Amino acid sequence: MDVLPRGGAAVKSVKSRRVKADGVRLAVRERGPRTAPVVVLVHGYPDSQAVWEPVADLLAEDFHVVAYDVRGAGGSSRPRRTRAYAMENLAADLAAVVDAVSPGRPVHLVGHDWGSVQGWGAVTGGAAEGRVASFTSISGPCIEHFGQWVRDRLRRPTPRHVLQLAGQFARSWYLMFGAIPGVPQLAWRLGGARLFPVVIERMEGIEGWHADTFRKDALYGMKLYRANAVRFLRPGAMATTHVPVQVIAPTRDAFVSPHQSADLARYVDRLWRREIPAGHWGAVRKDPATTAAWIAEFVRHIEGGPETAGLRDAQLPVQGEVVAAGE
Repeated sequence: MDVLPRGGAAVKSVKSRRVKADGVRLAVRERGPRTAPVVVLVHGYPDSQAVWEPVADLLAEDFHVVAYDVRGAGGSSRPRRTRAYAMENLAADLAAVVDAVSPGRPVHLVGHDWGSVQGWGAVTGGAAEGRVASFTSISGPCIEHFGQWVRDRLRRPTPRHVLQLAGQFARSWYLMFGAIPGVPQLAWRLGGARLFPVVIERMEGIEGWHADTFRKDALYGMKLYRANAVRFLRPGAMATTHVPVQVIAPTRDAFVSPHQSADLARYVDRLWRREIPAGHWGAVRKDPATTAAWIAEFVRHIEGGPETAGLRDAQLPVQGEVVAAGE
């Protein structure tokens, strides 16, 4: 096991606040020492910040940990218009939270699922300039990188590429399901909101990962997909970043193939990639100790600490300019 956050006891002191951002109010929770480096955790769909609690409690032994409900989820505002969920608005929300919790110091951003997708949008879109010291991505690709990954494999349909595409398309059934107007909302209302958590808990061996607001979170969160779908068509070369990035890729993820994060070095100046034998939610709910340890190790290094053997093994070589195709 790599370096764990020191301590290990659950952190009891949690401060709640609400942050105003671009017409919405975001529910924010903070824990851990105020003078420590700030780690901001962003959840995915159809979750709320509650999904982070096991990881947050471990990290808060050494860091000031911030988690918030994204727009449309948990205790935050729920805009009705689909365009309100565009990446630019999500990045503005993140910037507002960072300004509120760490006005004079860049934060270390961690995203899971759509929280990771949002994180990529912020660090590659300029919204995180000077605000984010590092980014850890878990089970959520940059939309532009993912689109480029698919196009590269369609241009070179080798047996390996075809297998990778088939694996990801099998995982992406929910995207096609969500694209049919009205169908996902109907499915959630007709029992999906009760059935889905049960299926995930049995499939991944986890429990208690969703909040009481799950049904509303699922219904409003569908707007994320429709508001940002066109970004899939943009070239990956548009989405590069100088922010150091760590990718944690669950090898048993039923929704995001670990293969799609294997060739990201052409978009990132400094990239570390680690695989964890877990499902989509397992990295944050079933094995939070490993995930918290890797986040803590990465943050300490970016803050000026030594490079551990684990980080040396995980760092990928720089590939230079973004290439048009291939691996």
